[in-house]
Amino acid sequence: MTITFKDLADGEETTMQGSGKKPYVLKNVSGAYSCSCPAWRNQSLPIDIRSCKHLRKLRGEAAETARTGTPGKAKKKAKKKKKVAAKRVEEHGFLLADDWDQDGDVDPKGMLQSEKLDGVRAKWLGKERIFISRQGNQFFAPDWFTQDLPNEDLDGELYAGRGQFNEASGIARRAKGGEEWKKLKYHVFDAPSMNAAFDARIALVHVLIKKKAYAVAVKHKVCRSKKKLLEELDAVVAVKGEGFMLRDKTARYEAFRSSTLLKVKKWYDAEAVVIGHQPGKGRHKGRMGSLICVMADGKEFEIGTGFSDKERETPPAVGNTITYKYRELTQRGVPRHSSFLRIREF
Repeated sequence: MTITFKDLADGEETTMQGSGKKPYVLKNVSGAYSCSCPAWRNQSLPIDIRSCKHLRKLRGEAAETARTGTPGKAKKKAKKKKKVAAKRVEEHGFLLADDWDQDGDVDPKGMLQSEKLDGVRAKWLGKERIFISRQGNQFFAPDWFTQDLPNEDLDGELYAGRGQFNEASGIARRAKGGEEWKKLKYHVFDAPSMNAAFDARIALVHVLIKKKAYAVAVKHKVCRSKKKLLEELDAVVAVKGEGFMLRDKTARYEAFRSSTLLKVKKWYDAEAVVIGHQPGKGRHKGRMGSLICVMADGKEFEIGTGFSDKERETPPAVGNTITYKYRELTQRGVPRHSSFLRIREF
């Protein structure tokens, strides 16, 4: 019997049924293959040399081995990298943002405001001369990209422009990005090692990053009012921006999620039809965990947040039309960060 294997053209994707109800999505983005299965996602290797049984089944063992190396060596390398990454996370934590609630009590007036960049978060470890991700994994930037960066630690985003997250992520996470890195710049918004208030740290950033080939200092301004912020949010979203970041100018750098750093993003409302329920786990065991929904264009997605305990015990029935909110659409065209609002009343 002849076994026929298939390859994916650049930008093409396909699905393959795994052990779960929903099939896995396999993609080729500029030669970097990926699979949505946990085995692929949980590896510590750069994305261009990760593989899984689904990719090997699709493309064939020989093609995947030629692309990534032998499975045994890859697993040993991944195990070693995982230990190194864990140590880096412990030593070099990241300051993470809370969401700003426009109906909440936090008045943004007087906070320092900058555009939220749709890039890849990366910390520059000056003494080690490497970039690391939030998970502690290394980004393999070419020497020419980093040669004029300072010996001080920096925090920022590897950025390719508005709406170009997938390209930025694909380049940054490969083991051999090479000339593709010329599409990126490192946008720096903090100097985490400096024990000082944020306004002093960002002033230092502007000194350290002056006239660098592939790095720029992120500009900040004082937020004038909530009304002005919301007007500017509409304007930046209209040109495919993500939103804004707000910072307490007096705050120190904290290596955890903090209300001294706030994300300002727009929410959108939409409707979908319930086609199923996923059982809950942990605290929600014995009741609904998430709704399986379908959009008007036929794409399926899940909503797992926004429910009260009572709504989880008696969830919207199959066939109900619900209203939900979401931040944005993924590349696949399904809602990201979706949250249940209400059953639509006829």
